[in-house]
Amino acid sequence: MPHSRLTPLALTLLLSTPLLLAGCGGPHAPSVMISGSYFPLWMVYAAVGIGVALVARVVLIRLGIDDLMPLRVLAYAALAAAVAFGLLWLGLTP
Repeated sequence: MPHSRLTPLALTLLLSTPLLLAGCGGPHAPSVMISGSYFPLWMVYAAVGIGVALVARVVLIRLGIDDLMPLRVLAYAALAAAVAFGLLWLGLTP
């Protein structure tokens, strides 16, 4: 039966995973209570970003600009991400 050894990369990933996951929880994780349940703020920010992108799409469709945009999906995804990261960077709480 051959003896298996971990490669240095596999060992590094195995040992660093608990450190990377340590920031995902704990008493100081930013969260907000919605309907009696706590949600991480990044989820709320992502939902706000998606909502802003949807409103922007409706406005651009009514103005006739949406048809002229190349890579629409990428543009709306970038807008949603920009709003979400902007809220995260500003540290605004709903």
